[in-house]
Amino acid sequence: MSKNSQKQAETYSYTQNRELSWLRFNQRVLEEANDRTNPPLERLKFISIFSGNLDEFFMVRVGSLFDISMISPSEIDNKTGMTSAEQLIKIYNAIPGLMKLKTQIYASVTEDLRKYGICDLSYFELTSKEQKLIHQYFKANVMPIISPVIIGNRHPVPHLVNKALYVTALLKDNKGKISIGLVPITDALPSYVKIPNTELRYMRIENIILQWASKLFGVYSVEEACVISVTRNADISFDRDKFEDGEEDFRSRVMKLLKKRDRLSVVRLEIDRKISEVFLASLTSLIHVEKRQIYYDACPINMKYVYSLSSELSASKKQALLYTPYKPRWPEDIDPSYSMIDQIRQKDKLLFYPFDSVEPFIRLLNEAAERPDVISIKITIYRLASSSKVARALCRAAENGKEVIVLMELRARFDEANNISWSKLMEDAGCQVVYGIEDFKCHSKICLITMRSKNKLSYITQIGTGNYNEKTNTMYTDLSLMTSSVEIGEDGTAFFQNMLVNNLSGVYSQLLVSPQGIKKAVCELIDEQIKKGPDGYICIKANSITEREVIDKLEEASCAGVEIQLIIRGICCILPGVPTFTDHIYVTSIVGRYLEHARIYCFGKGTEAKLYIASADLMTRNLNRRVEIACPVYDNDIREQLLWILSCQLKDTAKASFMMSDGLYVRKTGQSPIPFSSQQEFMDQSLHSSTQFTPEKNGLLRRLISSVGGLFRDRHSR
Repeated sequence: MSKNSQKQAETYSYTQNRELSWLRFNQRVLEEANDRTNPPLERLKFISIFSGNLDEFFMVRVGSLFDISMISPSEIDNKTGMTSAEQLIKIYNAIPGLMKLKTQIYASVTEDLRKYGICDLSYFELTSKEQKLIHQYFKANVMPIISPVIIGNRHPVPHLVNKALYVTALLKDNKGKISIGLVPITDALPSYVKIPNTELRYMRIENIILQWASKLFGVYSVEEACVISVTRNADISFDRDKFEDGEEDFRSRVMKLLKKRDRLSVVRLEIDRKISEVFLASLTSLIHVEKRQIYYDACPINMKYVYSLSSELSASKKQALLYTPYKPRWPEDIDPSYSMIDQIRQKDKLLFYPFDSVEPFIRLLNEAAERPDVISIKITIYRLASSSKVARALCRAAENGKEVIVLMELRARFDEANNISWSKLMEDAGCQVVYGIEDFKCHSKICLITMRSKNKLSYITQIGTGNYNEKTNTMYTDLSLMTSSVEIGEDGTAFFQNMLVNNLSGVYSQLLVSPQGIKKAVCELIDEQIKKGPDGYICIKANSITEREVIDKLEEASCAGVEIQLIIRGICCILPGVPTFTDHIYVTSIVGRYLEHARIYCFGKGTEAKLYIASADLMTRNLNRRVEIACPVYDNDIREQLLWILSCQLKDTAKASFMMSDGLYVRKTGQSPIPFSSQQEFMDQSLHSSTQFTPEKNGLLRRLISSVGGLFRDRHSR
């Protein structure tokens, strides 16, 4: 092997492709549906989540790879050296195995649900009385709404809407001529029809239409019928040079692009059953897909309906089939009868969603909207709830004469329309809405409240790891730090001033701000641990890690003997345990009831550890092409709280998996006689009450953190 070849092999020896890593993450989501410690209907939801994830993967990641393969076919992935075309081959080869696993797990879950009277029925499973009821329903409620079409000389190929369902038929006329018939399943129809006087026996609407497909096409005979759905490339580019001069404002440009999203190229065709070669050939010529882009799926193609099933259940069935309801608690260290601003001035506060309620932050905003000494509220918004208390508080503040500046990111993928609606309402209330930074998405989570008393300014700064969205605050694990630090407040002031003038090169004393600051600082912090050698310690909790420069720096630290614990839920492009490269790197992934979304960076041990919370994952897009913020944590109690979170996650043996050196994952279940779930611990044990530590407990926790990585070192011998 030549020196160049050897160097190239070493370059890719401890890294893996991000798309294949993501598919392995989604497999871990699917495997939660196979975990019988989860209630049966929750298991069905995990299958739905897997399917929705895969839909978005095809729309965004596969779609963008198709674009790159046409525009820049020689461009290679810097983790594997593969071109986009080679990556697509790997992806399309990996999907069938996942679909097979999905079918097996779906069959098992639906069998378990049938024991509770929850049945997704075929027509032939209905009693004769039930068949009559469904037939009556079809004639009265479905037939008048649907619009069957026959594709031919007088009927051109209709546009197939992204992810919509179509009952599709192979037709033959009295002369033997073959045609294709389509029945779009309109949103005006329900996803399923419940059989009256049963617990939850139901028939999906597409199966009802399929049953009477032979009656829908007049003189044509229906030779075969199936349900199909196409997935289209939804990776809209927002490059400035794609807009025409003279367009009125950025919001209108985004609205125009949203209309284009549905007409981009098809990247996948799903069919709900095996069909004949003649039928398949007719469909592929109609839709223009390759054989590798066609997937047969015996499971429901659209599974969004499963979330509404729980509303049909009795209280006793909900108890048996769903998670025990959890109500986020009001933190013990925050007095609900006392001013939020005054409490934060006394001591920094940390909220840990979804275990803590978001209400203390909402109360902070409402208090700021009313207090006479508050002169301004400035906030970055990436995603909002459809009914947003945050937005309403901002509107009230503006109506009360406060200066309210909202840095609104209209390009939050698939949330653009909701953000556009809220931006209009906030502008009408008097808020100054600024639409992001040109060419850079603003993904930061910062809210700055500025007060003036006796000509002296003071600040309350909130910095988070997740969106200002009360709905996802009950579903995602996230952190929200509220501080009265003057230095952080002044940095917050500088941040908003810089964003308003498109200055991405601002200088900050405390905050790390990408695209200039976070990657540089993280590499420097890793260098500090490299100097300590085997005494060094790094623990990073994030959603994903893909940035090559950071990966190489972590590999360098591993070679220096630094212990590195990575708690990465999703994409992880660094391979742990590769001899001579990443021997001291350990990767844990936790997939459970709540989506792990918090980001914590820890460099060092004990009292010397440098701790940050961040909006940014260690991904190329976050560090180089987005505006993100990482904030240092100085309050001793909050530092202990963050270390407790990390220690619990590293101890998890219920929902955690280890990544092996080949990129595959092994569940940690079985490593402990009583599995330990970090998320259950967070529900059972309050962050605030559990971390009111005595000096003895503090010392014990620090020793735990300094040694926890060694608990699982034997995994490399598997």
